[in-house]
Amino acid sequence: MIFTSKKSFASDNYSGIHPDILLAIIDANQGHALAYGADEWTQKAVEKFKEHFGNDIEVHFVFTGTAANVLALSAITQSFNAILCVENAHINVDECGAPEKFIGAKLFTIQTEHGKLRVNDLERYLQRVGDQHQAQPKTVSITQATEFETVYTPAEIKEIADFVHARGMFLYMDGTRLANAAAHLKISLKALTADVGVDALSFGGTKNGLMCGEAVIFFSQKFAQNFKYIRKQGMQLASKMRFISAQFSALLSNDLWLKNAQHSNAMAQRLAQGLAVIPGITITHPVQANAVFAIIPLQAIAVLQEQYPFYIWNKKTSEARLMASFDTTIEDVDNFITLAKKTISKIINL
Repeated sequence: MIFTSKKSFASDNYSGIHPDILLAIIDANQGHALAYGADEWTQKAVEKFKEHFGNDIEVHFVFTGTAANVLALSAITQSFNAILCVENAHINVDECGAPEKFIGAKLFTIQTEHGKLRVNDLERYLQRVGDQHQAQPKTVSITQATEFETVYTPAEIKEIADFVHARGMFLYMDGTRLANAAAHLKISLKALTADVGVDALSFGGTKNGLMCGEAVIFFSQKFAQNFKYIRKQGMQLASKMRFISAQFSALLSNDLWLKNAQHSNAMAQRLAQGLAVIPGITITHPVQANAVFAIIPLQAIAVLQEQYPFYIWNKKTSEARLMASFDTTIEDVDNFITLAKKTISKIINL
């Protein structure tokens, strides 16, 4: 499917670059600078990350979310290990088998409610620890916010972290929309990661206003010991690193990360509230970040997608995913709601 609309609810990847981020790129485009992260912009970005996540972290920048996930996981997981994740985790269904190919580890996938792992979900996968015939569970991967845009609380994360650490395992967080989760809970980024036992994290930038770039964060130096080699071997060491780093400096300054996330969350809430009262539409998951999952009458979908593209999450149930972005406007949301009302009303009255 090719979408050509200027605005859509298909993905926060569809949005443009936040003006402050674009200015940061332009400001970094001054003359020559040291390559491969030895520049002043990268050092400033690292300091910004330490302000938000703690002084003991180590930060590395990569181009894409898939690279961040795969390379971070490869730093804490060996090929004979298993990674436990929910069945619809990005590393399982949206990365073209990259974790299995590049790490060699097996993914144990778990069916859950609203995309959130619980300690009870993990127990049965640990029955054969020490058995040389089975891939050994080593890392639990959670997504914040989840694939259904529900949010783990600090207590929920800590419970999982305590459980896996007691068994010599690690906790990884795919934080592609961590900013949205923190905005929803009204707490700091550190309170959702370092303070509750996360070992490694990918911090999303592209979905929150950046042109490109994600950050891999390790909360212990022992996990990051060889990452500079892993990143290079993984073809993610940017020569002109300053243009990724400068974006993160801007994102983590003046609460821009929070303002962007608060806005996209608020637009999703407005969208959900407007759709929920339309006969024939059912909201299927709690709306806690910047996405709305809703069952929409099949006959209405093509008409709505013509004006405001969005993706169908489950064709069998006619469940759609509608994503808000930092640049989604109230007018975008209200116009879509109005269109949905008119379209579905015609269908019902046929």
